[in-house]
Amino acid sequence: MKFFVLTFVFCAWFTHATTISVTSPDKRIVFSLTDENTLAQYTIDYKKERLVRHSKLGFTFEKAYPWYRDFEVTEVSRKSIDQTWEQPWGAKRFVRDHHNELVVRFTNTQQKDIQFDVRVRVFNDGVGFRYEYNGTDALNITRELTEFWFADSHKANAYWIPGQMRERYEYLYRSTPMQQVEGVVHTPFTVVYENGTHVAVHEAALLDFAGMSLEKAQLGRFNANLAPRSDGLAVVKQGAWTSPWRTYTIGDSAPDLANSYLTLNLNEPNALGDDLSWIEPGKYIGIWWCMHIDVCTWGSGEKHGATTERSLAYMDFAAKYGFDGVLIEGWNEGWDGDWIANSELFDFTQPYPDFDIKKVAQYGLDKGVRLIGHHETSGGITNYETQWNNAFPYYEALGVRQIKTGYVAHGQNLKRKDEKGIMRYEFTDSQHVVNHMTRNIQKAAKHKISINKHEAVKQTGLHRTYPNWIATESARGQEYNAGWSTPNPPEHEPMLIFTRMLAGPMDYTPGIFDFDFVRTGGGTEEDGLHKYRRPHSTLAKQLAQYVVFYSPIQMAADIPENYLEKPEAFQFILDVPTDWEDSIVLQGDVADFAVTARKEKQHRQFSGKDWYLAGVTDENERTVTVSLDFLDKGQRYEAQIYRDAKETDWGENPYAIVIENKTVLATDALTIRMAESGGFAVRFKAL
Repeated sequence: MKFFVLTFVFCAWFTHATTISVTSPDKRIVFSLTDENTLAQYTIDYKKERLVRHSKLGFTFEKAYPWYRDFEVTEVSRKSIDQTWEQPWGAKRFVRDHHNELVVRFTNTQQKDIQFDVRVRVFNDGVGFRYEYNGTDALNITRELTEFWFADSHKANAYWIPGQMRERYEYLYRSTPMQQVEGVVHTPFTVVYENGTHVAVHEAALLDFAGMSLEKAQLGRFNANLAPRSDGLAVVKQGAWTSPWRTYTIGDSAPDLANSYLTLNLNEPNALGDDLSWIEPGKYIGIWWCMHIDVCTWGSGEKHGATTERSLAYMDFAAKYGFDGVLIEGWNEGWDGDWIANSELFDFTQPYPDFDIKKVAQYGLDKGVRLIGHHETSGGITNYETQWNNAFPYYEALGVRQIKTGYVAHGQNLKRKDEKGIMRYEFTDSQHVVNHMTRNIQKAAKHKISINKHEAVKQTGLHRTYPNWIATESARGQEYNAGWSTPNPPEHEPMLIFTRMLAGPMDYTPGIFDFDFVRTGGGTEEDGLHKYRRPHSTLAKQLAQYVVFYSPIQMAADIPENYLEKPEAFQFILDVPTDWEDSIVLQGDVADFAVTARKEKQHRQFSGKDWYLAGVTDENERTVTVSLDFLDKGQRYEAQIYRDAKETDWGENPYAIVIENKTVLATDALTIRMAESGGFAVRFKAL
């Protein structure tokens, strides 16, 4: 009899649960919200199979009642959107936003005035959901309870880097079975199932909130982990607020992930007004790589890089070869000594005595080249902010339209003085620093300046709302190939395309042409270390990066004389644009290889008719056959092909390259071999 009663109660408990679902326009994705067991939860089904198991929703607060147990769900609203919007710059000019939206309200069954909404948007390529609070209370968040519980995790591999660690996002990605993921991991977090289903977890529209990492809880189950503020809280809010979107990009292949615009679609439209002509995509060179290979220095002295003489020479080179700007690092006071610890010493309007910034800037403008500014903060948030009212007008008066910012602060110890003048130390993605990054973008926009952020908070699609957020590093970039560190391995580039690059444009700084530089501690041919300290890349792979890595600004990172030694290969860098009408990742597997096609956008010297194609591979030699059906039908093209030669070897002979031309149509195909850690690049010039 007791057994019968328990069974009856158990069944009644579940029959009272409410589940409300919304599907993608193509019906393949179903997102459901439920109050089963009186817990706020969600599930995701993909192609009629469970992808995400019952995962909890909610928050805990410093003082307020937690959003966790004793909640019931009711539907608030539904709508469908199918519209197309235009980007001022981007990998794709016109973006389709096609989704079904559901808003539900979770109400506490014991205290009816405790409520929160969850807004869900389901696209054909994934899902975004966020929390919305419409009350007036102060809510200090101590923990986000959102779970990401993958079904059948034993059938999936994951690609990830550790989160909230010393080097921010600058780690090599690891490839492990999902059940072997360790600790806290950054997003985008990419998962590949045995059946071919690909998933990437990330967030969109990170504003006035803490950045979210994922913390492993058990096999296949992860919890949201918000970067803590210096006061120990996660997020402080007063009155109504919304969280960033928690996102799943879903597809049947790695290219499906890379071809998604879900993150951008979940951000608000442009907030900077109609005139965006001052935001200028383009290519640049810079006094930068010479520091990394120990030819010159950021600090003053006999090897100082940012001298007037060297800067004028770079301006001449840029003007002669059609580059839009010259980045000059190490120009301002504060670099001497241990500059990573110098955050309080940087002066953003005081040049070193051997650098005449006004002369250099005007010299460039007279030649049609802009000085690209540089603000390295070494994590000194307050020191930087207190100088904004002088630093931005200073650069604006010089004709500067872009600034590269840096936040090199090991251990994520960014320095912020509180209202009492006490120094506080913040994570790169804490709420305080997230807000600093946003204010920096907004302040720059008032002076018609775009920002390229390095060592910064990850991208979450905010370049839609603030188009002057023109690029971000937030990953392990090219500088790790300069000999002072273990170089990026061959799989790094095809890994980034399906992980980090899912977040947004990356300033990877491609185009290294000399792999035989010698720096202190870099190794020599004789000691056997040279091969392993040099970039793990072929020359053709360096060219390919201008196409497979998207950024509206691309650097020719090497020193000018190295380009003059290889003029035939240099021609591709001179030809390739950075702003695109359309982009398609055609082939690829995470960490193995990628093949991408892009059509140029009509702008200045670019006709809008040419296409570009490129591929990169890992440590494996690989031959790909690429259908050219992406080309415009009926148009003849001259395919200008840059590819690895038969004898190309990244360790022994990385410079061997074949450059050849052939006439092609959209009905043709190209079969191209890539050497180990090699690549290829093709310009299809319309005839």
